[in-house]
Amino acid sequence: MNRIYLLVVLLGLSFGACKKEVDQDEVDRLKIEEYLADNNLSAEMDPSGLYYIIEEQGTGTQPNPSSRVRVRYKGYLLDGTVFDQTTGDKTAVFNLGGLIPGWRIAIPLLKEGGKGIFIHPSGLAYGPFSPGSPIGPNEVLIFEIELVEVVS
Repeated sequence: MNRIYLLVVLLGLSFGACKKEVDQDEVDRLKIEEYLADNNLSAEMDPSGLYYIIEEQGTGTQPNPSSRVRVRYKGYLLDGTVFDQTTGDKTAVFNLGGLIPGWRIAIPLLKEGGKGIFIHPSGLAYGPFSPGSPIGPNEVLIFEIELVEVVS
């Protein structure tokens, strides 16, 4: 009898511990749509889930996902907390192949001289991992990017 009672208790605890799995893509989509509405912004959505607003298309060379590029950028969270940026006339040079997936999708949407705002759901950023404060796990990231030059 005690064994049956113990089995029932353990099964109850097991089922009670099960939680509905969170669909992070849906959570991110709702956060992004709320951000866009709150800030009166209208964005396109790429099939990958990347939201973007092209402010200037640019007229120069268009990069591919493995290009080396020179950019000016500002990265921030939905609450406006800036976590990284270039300042003034300074630029940064990156190999797109070594960056988060969202950048490999975003940058080829521009040509040299182009500017845009790119809102990355967490799956196109760092996913369930945190690269460090203030970016937490499953964080939606926003980047304002100017493509200065396709280096190679």
